[in-house]
Amino acid sequence: MDQKRLIIAIAVSLAILLGFQWLMPRPKPPVNAVASTAEPATPAAATPVPATSAKASLPPAEVPRLKISAPRVEGSISLIGARLDDVVLKNYRETTDPDSPLVKILEPKSSAQPYYVQFGWSAPAGAAVKLPDSDTLWTASGPSLGVNAPVTLTWDNGAGLVFEIALAIDDNFMFTAQQRVRNSTGAAVSLYPWSRISRDYTPAVLGTYVLHEGMVGWLDGRLQEVKYATAKSDAEKTTGAAALSLTGAGGWGGITDKYWLIALVPDQSVPTVSAFRDAREEGDSYQFYMVTQNPEQIAPGATGTLATRVFTGAKEVHLLDQYESSDHIPNFSYAVDFGWFWFLTKPFFYAIDWLNALLGNFGLAIMVFTVCVKGLFFPLANKSYRSMSKMKLLGPKISALREQFKDEPAKLQQATMQLYKTEKVNPVSGCLPMVIQIPVFFSLYKVIYTTIEMRQAPFFGWIHDLSVPDPTNIFNLFGLLPIDPTQYVSVAHLGAWPLIMGATMFFQQRLNPPPPDPVQAKLFQFMPLIFMFMLARFPAGLVIYWSWNNTLTIAQQWVIMRRTRLTKPSFARG
Repeated sequence: MDQKRLIIAIAVSLAILLGFQWLMPRPKPPVNAVASTAEPATPAAATPVPATSAKASLPPAEVPRLKISAPRVEGSISLIGARLDDVVLKNYRETTDPDSPLVKILEPKSSAQPYYVQFGWSAPAGAAVKLPDSDTLWTASGPSLGVNAPVTLTWDNGAGLVFEIALAIDDNFMFTAQQRVRNSTGAAVSLYPWSRISRDYTPAVLGTYVLHEGMVGWLDGRLQEVKYATAKSDAEKTTGAAALSLTGAGGWGGITDKYWLIALVPDQSVPTVSAFRDAREEGDSYQFYMVTQNPEQIAPGATGTLATRVFTGAKEVHLLDQYESSDHIPNFSYAVDFGWFWFLTKPFFYAIDWLNALLGNFGLAIMVFTVCVKGLFFPLANKSYRSMSKMKLLGPKISALREQFKDEPAKLQQATMQLYKTEKVNPVSGCLPMVIQIPVFFSLYKVIYTTIEMRQAPFFGWIHDLSVPDPTNIFNLFGLLPIDPTQYVSVAHLGAWPLIMGATMFFQQRLNPPPPDPVQAKLFQFMPLIFMFMLARFPAGLVIYWSWNNTLTIAQQWVIMRRTRLTKPSFARG
């Protein structure tokens, strides 16, 4: 019975290891946030929705552009439509090859994957106001936009209104756009300033609960997440229907990828309508927009002004924390998906990042962090390993009882339990280290898998990126054969580090007392092999953690076995 409980405990642990992110329900959004095709039952129902972008009328080569040159960003802005549509990150490359292209996160409408930010104005229904649109040609006040070189885009509608977009950029990834309207007419003008992120294609997503990709933001006092599939589904039901539509002041919102974020940060004191939808006029066009809930009243001779910030860059944790603190952007760090175990994941990240700064290598940082975690749980694990060592000593006695009561299961159970009680041994204590390790494993998985700081972080030897699986493969003799076995059999990938992990797991298993049941004992022997293949496609950093953790455990158990009368520890069963 006790061995059955042990098997069940390990099976449950394995199920949690494989399926936690799929089994646990994600928090449900508020009712007014999703699954509604109607406009909110608020005054915002009358707020104009920004019109879908039209195609630029000029060929790409002829579109006048304003150059962007900043410490961490380069690119340009289209002066037709005032689109921020060309942003390249100077510090990030597509691959670990130092000559690979820089990461480009915004692209023009003429590209294969259009992705851009726009600013504009809408007028109340029935108002005859000439407004700038996607084909409007703006005039720039300078040749380029830089940290100490702001630029103002200007357009005169010829009817007494001058529209301006004053642009600035900081040392990192944050743009500021101040929308201004100078009213030289003899009457007040009512306008709705808006800003919009448009992604005119459906990106390839990983499609896992481990990571959210799509719309993300802190709106209505909580984290909001909407997937592309949800926006597409709602648009199919009702053309242009918003998958999310919220009204209120403050917050931020945008579209996130695994490592990159495009986000709008409005004036925190101005009530806005925020929405995410698939416009679907010409293929997929996912849009996140913010428009003022109430029209801005611009008196004759006055200037109406609204400032919006735009983040276009890498989701660096410390940088997001900095913006959150200095610029008072609420919970901006939530753009990084730290998951359900955020109370462990985020501290783990800070600890590993600090160790990396100290040691200069994320792999070494993970190993030192593992030692610290082992030290933290040492008393509990020590007690468990002592009990397991005593179980190994009881092996002959348990075998004798099984022989004595082989035809009397009830008496065998009773005698076995009495033996455990007499020797003060907990038969399921071996599960405790695994159970303790599960939340640590998942939290570390999140850190390695989702944080950009781990992206392309090298270790030693053949590991050039801890965030991706070990690139070696025993099935092509570690590169000696010029073939990719996974092209023929998808599971035919087993790298060197998973093999090392399997070996450490095998040796650790040999130190533990075997199950008395021969069938169960055979099953246990296959667990290292199962885990090797299971973790082969996990990030290399996680496999290194598991291997090193197993090695420390073996050393700890070895010492304990010597202190519990097993004076000659051996990897042989017995």
